[in-house]
Amino acid sequence: MYKNKKIIFFQHLLIWLVLFSMPYILSYGQDPDINRLIAHFLIPMLFYAIIFYLNFFILIDKFLFPKKTLRFILINLVAIAFFMFLKEQIEDIFFQDLARRPSSDNTKEGPPIKLFLYVQMISYAAPVLFSIAIKTTKQWMRTEAERKEAINFKLQTELQHLRYQLQPHFFFNSLNNIYSLVDISPEKAKSTIHSLSKLMRYLLYETKSETVPLSKEMEFMRKYIDLMRLRLTDKTRVEVDFPTEGQHVQVVPLLFISLIENAFKHGVSAQEEGVISIKMTVENGIVSFSIKNKNFPKTETDRSGSGIGLQNLEKRLQLLYPGRHSFEKKVENGMYSVHLKIEA
Repeated sequence: MYKNKKIIFFQHLLIWLVLFSMPYILSYGQDPDINRLIAHFLIPMLFYAIIFYLNFFILIDKFLFPKKTLRFILINLVAIAFFMFLKEQIEDIFFQDLARRPSSDNTKEGPPIKLFLYVQMISYAAPVLFSIAIKTTKQWMRTEAERKEAINFKLQTELQHLRYQLQPHFFFNSLNNIYSLVDISPEKAKSTIHSLSKLMRYLLYETKSETVPLSKEMEFMRKYIDLMRLRLTDKTRVEVDFPTEGQHVQVVPLLFISLIENAFKHGVSAQEEGVISIKMTVENGIVSFSIKNKNFPKTETDRSGSGIGLQNLEKRLQLLYPGRHSFEKKVENGMYSVHLKIEA
């Protein structure tokens, strides 16, 4: 902040130095009339600067922005009239030999005076308008920055909420799977708990950053799939195809796990044969993830999951990859398929 103020100060100083130096630059090599230069340029320029900063630092914030427009105009008119009068007095006292305006002893004296006053008013109004333009632009930029900051804060808050929502949902589904193994195979249940602890470690410590390497995300999915396989019978076949290239690509953590959870929730039956096919490809920074499973709709009494996984995923995609993702899901010939594509 302090550094920015110093930069702005030097910018203003440089602009005024250039403006005050203009007569000397334009009359380079000539012999300028110093008195005329002081009376008709330097003194008005000093008054312009005073009017500019009077508006810039006080009047615009105090009267114009709070919509006290009439008071703002009146104060400026009084200030301009005062400086015009002061300029005339200085010229009459210190520069009596200068002809300030054309003189005439006939009836044509009126119009030049009106024209003179009109030009003077316009010249003194210019710094007022210039200060309004700069101040309004600065306020707009500040408002826009605050708006973007508010949007970003809202985005981060919503994403944090979705992340906190996802982890208990994941943990809840995993505990349901362990519960189903306790009576059937206690040894498998123990192994599952050990695997779950590794997965929870990833959830707690590795997913705090905004993005993670795709390799870590694939490792997490492999461990989860292995955990799910423990409770499957021979009736369900699981096919997994993860890429060996493009693992350096950065992705938002926990994007794909909801789709895998959903496949194991709806694609497994104790009576019928089924298949869960998972495939991921990476090409030119575009990650494609496809998953297919036999569709076995759950009954009303089945509480294996709260059903928030896919809704959570779609919200996160809209927030994190706006215009950079496609998400398609369909049921065809008894097979449920999902295809997700993101531009990493």
